Amino acid sequence: MIYLDNAATTKTAPEVVEAMLPYFSEYYGNPSSIYAIAGKSKEAITKGREQIANVLGAKPEEIYFTAGGSESDNWALKATFEAYKNKGNHIITTKIEHHAILHTCEYLEKERGAKITYIGVDENGVVNLDELEAAITPETILISVMAANNEIGTIQPIKEIGRIAKEHNILFHTDAVQAFGQIPINVDECNIDMLSSSGHKINGPKGIGFLYIRKGVKIRSFVHGGAQERKRRAGTENVPGIVGYGVAAERAARTMAERTAKEIEVRDYLINRILTEIPNCRLNGDPVKRLPNNCNISFEFIEGESLLIMLDMKGICASSGSACTSGSLDPSHVLLAIGLPHEKAHGSLRLTLSEEITKEDVDFVVEQIKVIVDRLRSMSPLYEDYIKKQQGK
Repeated sequence: MIYLDNAATTKTAPEVVEAMLPYFSEYYGNPSSIYAIAGKSKEAITKGREQIANVLGAKPEEIYFTAGGSESDNWALKATFEAYKNKGNHIITTKIEHHAILHTCEYLEKERGAKITYIGVDENGVVNLDELEAAITPETILISVMAANNEIGTIQPIKEIGRIAKEHNILFHTDAVQAFGQIPINVDECNIDMLSSSGHKINGPKGIGFLYIRKGVKIRSFVHGGAQERKRRAGTENVPGIVGYGVAAERAARTMAERTAKEIEVRDYLINRILTEIPNCRLNGDPVKRLPNNCNISFEFIEGESLLIMLDMKGICASSGSACTSGSLDPSHVLLAIGLPHEKAHGSLRLTLSEEITKEDVDFVVEQIKVIVDRLRSMSPLYEDYIKKQQGK
């Protein structure tokens, strides 16, 4: 098997699993209790919080553990709207956000009376800063822009967005689920007030995430009940998950430079081979300002779903976009936002690498893609019409 869907989830690193194991069966005490093994759990949570805070340049007490990126996104938007509704009801986001942001905005719009502005992007998926600043009104309470896109890999100018938000005294939230551990992020340098992340994207466990909330940001509890997470997120903590996430974050920061340099080299090799050897295809996303491991290509005259199934039969795991919309037959909202017509958006393939993927793996994958694309196009009436036009018939 060649696994090329690391934007959907990653393999849990052996050192992460090893660190987690004692907290399932040896140090299994509830961190809120007062006996010794409970203290071990509490210490582990404190360490995990410190490990994650160090990666962001944050304070440990600004890290709040959640069940994952989607919960963190929901918390940031809903609780900010609730806490700052006396100031205003306007939120600015983009057309290419993850559905955890977009669907939460839809909810706030329909059920809570929020006003949402969806900023457009250019053909590479980069946010228009002038459009963003022009959208600000006296009622604007929050700007939420993802650090890097989960489908096309485009990295956003979050430092500039943070500066705009700060100048206008508006809170800035970034969904960094794809970016955390892949590119350097410092919350102070980027004026980030809230940041979402998820453990399973960086070789950590599933079911654990965090929301960074800058000290002084007055958003309220999201889960009510106990006093966990400084009374902001009730529920017994996922101690093994937190331990694993802390180790994964530390590992990601430690290996980032060497790991991403390798991923970029292999990624560019993959992109170059596909674009030069397969006609009628295009790279989606910014060619330079993109995540180190992301390759998103649209192939004309084929359906992405058929391509995925046939790749799977060859032992290659890939996707056509976000894992959270894999059951949907609608074309990607991200690809439509960058200007692709429906028929080209339907033929997209997302390949996301890990540090383990080699150029030899890429060679095998590209050869399989070439064969499959040729086969699918040979069955396409649209491709047949295209060839006839090219031949002047």
